[in-house]
Amino acid sequence: MNRKYSIELAKTAGFCFGVDRAVSTLYKMVDENKKVCTLGPIIHNPFVIEDLRKRGVEIVEAPSQAPEGTTVVIRTHGVERSVIDELKSKGTQYIDLTCPFVRKIQKIVESHSGENRLLIIAGDESHPEVRGFRSHWDSESFVYRNEAELEKLLAEHPEIMDSEVYIVAQTTFSVKEWEKTSKILKKLCTNGFFFDTICSATNDRQEEAFELSKRNDAMIVVGGRSSSNTAKLKAVCEKNCPTFLVESARELFSYDFSRFRSVGVTAGASTPAGIIKEVLSTMSEILNEQTNSEEMSFEAALEENLKSMSSDQKVRGVVVGIAPNEIQVDIGRKYAGFVPIEEYSNDPTADPKSELKIGDEIDLIIMKTNDSEGTMMLSKRRFDAIAAWDNIMKAKEDEEILEGVVAEAVKGGVLVYSQGVRVFIPGSLTGLPREADLSELVKTKVRFRIIDVDKAKKRAVGSIRSVVREERKAATEAFWAQVEEGQEYTGTVKSLTSYGAFVDLGGVDGMVHISELSWKRIKHPSEVVKEGDVVKVYVKALDRENRKISLGYKRVEDNPWEILRRDYPVGTVCKAKVVGLTTFGAFANVIDGIDGLIHISQIADRHIASPKEVLSIGDEVDVKITDIDFEKKRVSLSIRALIEPQEEVEEDEAVEEVEEVEAVEAVEEAAEEDAE
Repeated sequence: MNRKYSIELAKTAGFCFGVDRAVSTLYKMVDENKKVCTLGPIIHNPFVIEDLRKRGVEIVEAPSQAPEGTTVVIRTHGVERSVIDELKSKGTQYIDLTCPFVRKIQKIVESHSGENRLLIIAGDESHPEVRGFRSHWDSESFVYRNEAELEKLLAEHPEIMDSEVYIVAQTTFSVKEWEKTSKILKKLCTNGFFFDTICSATNDRQEEAFELSKRNDAMIVVGGRSSSNTAKLKAVCEKNCPTFLVESARELFSYDFSRFRSVGVTAGASTPAGIIKEVLSTMSEILNEQTNSEEMSFEAALEENLKSMSSDQKVRGVVVGIAPNEIQVDIGRKYAGFVPIEEYSNDPTADPKSELKIGDEIDLIIMKTNDSEGTMMLSKRRFDAIAAWDNIMKAKEDEEILEGVVAEAVKGGVLVYSQGVRVFIPGSLTGLPREADLSELVKTKVRFRIIDVDKAKKRAVGSIRSVVREERKAATEAFWAQVEEGQEYTGTVKSLTSYGAFVDLGGVDGMVHISELSWKRIKHPSEVVKEGDVVKVYVKALDRENRKISLGYKRVEDNPWEILRRDYPVGTVCKAKVVGLTTFGAFANVIDGIDGLIHISQIADRHIASPKEVLSIGDEVDVKITDIDFEKKRVSLSIRALIEPQEEVEEDEAVEEVEEVEAVEAVEEAAEEDAE
């Protein structure tokens, strides 16, 4: 009977309150198209960091590195006091997402800081949390990571035992280590003040992991290798059973779990739920395959024997006959060879009658010999399978790029068939975004590399993402080798921000500034384009050193002033819509993007005290274009010219009108300067 197995997930696995708050806030800012950068990685998880990077979130090490106009996000670990002071002094916009537990410790340290007082921190001296704590203490401070370091510290600084000492711990410090070292300090430091500042979530997580590791054969800890929280979980678990630290599900294929009946799973505070779910799904698949292989079927046993098969068991036969149920072959021996139809190919749609003809040579494997009947049963399917696995092994060694068609989407990834071999590609290696539907890839041809092969268990793992990255890099280099200002491209709108649109030119992104999207003023790029739009753009400027491209979108021929020049010369009579009223006249829209001025003297054939006597906003009126100044971008309109001939205007009235227009121009110029 097949052996049963179990997988047990810790209830406390995954994001803690502080991390969830920080990551959710940051993603919300990104979704609102805000320009954001973080002081150091927001959390210690490479997959989250990479996803945020693709969405435009930059990581900086100091406030001075933050791009202009960017909101600086302080991560959960907090920062040193000097960093906050620098942000405030420069007037930099920032959001403090420091974990509330970390903030509490900072306040404890700051409130007890004073002369002739010492601070001792249980934690990692290089960790951002610890550096932040020390920055809030104005006198001498010390840090230790374990019992041995504490004993060394006390030996080198005996004055600690006679001083007023305040002791705190990093939020993710080992609970067991804290208990041991606290006893030592309480015994030696008679004037010591202790603050148990280990995060309650960390404490619960470590205790649950410890209990899980006691009742399971093995433990899997999911999280970033640079995470202090994850490293301590691994240390807690490996005291009781073999423990494996993985950052993603694909790493599970590197280990042999067949000897374990039960596996516990926990995760660090910086591990997203999606990665935990993928690990559980993949782990279940691995254990199922490994345990189900304990009782080998006849076919599996035969495959095992074929691995050590001599060359005498491989033959080449000549097709001498094709029947509905078998293929007759001559193998040059005294036996009559035959290949059952089910042993012809792994492809159920394969048709020997259309693929073979009498006289063709095919490679085969001897399956069974019947001496009494003088027959030999052969298999082409098995020969092809062994050759295919040899090719897959070689493809992995040579890092060859293979092609295949995605057959189906399964738990945790997709299955691709290439050269007769089924290759599993985890969802994280498909190249699709984390939240994407993997079924989108079904029936599509993909290019991938083999990253892991277990020939004995007939398991191959591939990566589409590595090929995509390489091809994108090659395309980028080729693009920069030939790109010049003025060249036109067809691209796809990748993302929108408040200041412009990013366009994918085929492996390289360029930005169309909001001012380049339309000839008229717009408040947001979404008024003109949306994500996924295919657009024609041209290169306005290149920064080869920093590899940045400025793109143009609006065309000269679409310039409303060029349309006016071409279609609306002076003297043209047209419809115009009143869009504004002032004391000296009315502004009317001639064409989209251009408003003209109807001076008060040109509104009616009589004297009026105010344009409101005759016109209202929204009115459509017939006007005559009397003057166009393309340099200053001004258009003069007249209703009166359509009521009476222009030559009847008396000379003194004309002079008065010129003076009034000059006054209006002065007002307009002042308004434009204010607007700029």
